[in-house]
Amino acid sequence: MPADAAPPPSACSRLRRRLLAALALGATGLGRAAADALWRPLPASGERLPALGMGTWITFDVGDGRGDAEALAARWAVLQAFFAGGGRLIDSSPMYGSAEAVLGTLLPQLPGAAALFAATKVWTPGRWLGERQMARSLELWGLPRFDLMQVHNLLDWETHLPTLRRMKAEGALRYLGITTSHGRRHDDFAAIMRRERLDFVQFTYNIAHREAERRLLPLAAERGCAVIVNRPFDGGGLFHRVRGRPLPGFAAELGCASWAALFLKFVLAHPAVTCAIPATSRADHMRENMAALHGPLPDAALRRRMLAAFEAL
Repeated sequence: MPADAAPPPSACSRLRRRLLAALALGATGLGRAAADALWRPLPASGERLPALGMGTWITFDVGDGRGDAEALAARWAVLQAFFAGGGRLIDSSPMYGSAEAVLGTLLPQLPGAAALFAATKVWTPGRWLGERQMARSLELWGLPRFDLMQVHNLLDWETHLPTLRRMKAEGALRYLGITTSHGRRHDDFAAIMRRERLDFVQFTYNIAHREAERRLLPLAAERGCAVIVNRPFDGGGLFHRVRGRPLPGFAAELGCASWAALFLKFVLAHPAVTCAIPATSRADHMRENMAALHGPLPDAALRRRMLAAFEAL
């Protein structure tokens, strides 16, 4: 099928039925879930966000937003579970294939999407190319402006940060930041945090990879930066480690019925963390993730127990 061809009528009908069937469910559960969720303030403004967001790397790269109806319906269900569970922040990037186009197709059809906190990135060298890329992302998402624009993996950050500051001053975006992942370039990242005034920083942190505790998390608290945590499941690696193993007894103390919720609560319990952004292509996994927004977080003693139990596996 050509890229610009419509899906067959039967596929369109299945997608439409799935979307309409979930509307009522999302509308009824949204307010209640958001009301008792864990929220965190943004140091730059005092605005509050739910402490769980959603990433889109790999999981939303499923065509141009007009093709595979089954894949779109599955991602619609993921988004519906996200908003119904109290989520707001969705993070993407031009380097994530078709993810931005898919979001632009699905978000207008979703109950709760009016509460969206839209975060994406600039990922190209040069001011002109960066401005053009950001304009294209805005077109794909179908938004009047982004809430957060981040320099992806520090690519040409010295060029892009002045552009982002100008855009923020003009009201074309609300917040700006920088990102890294996989534990890369922490020295450079920390130097930029000390030198520049940033609203957000984004980096990797999870129970298996805690390098950020040594320097980046304390520095974010010191500098007044909101922290977005990527790869909170280590790209799925944490689940391979616990496969077939029962949840530890202390999971019940935190109201956790899944390893996903337990891993996320470990991350969210760090006081410098604003929001974690796990990615998934399955609605049932999204519901497990969003459960971590509710109930108690581990204190320092319980986090040590969690860490000891994980390292003993």
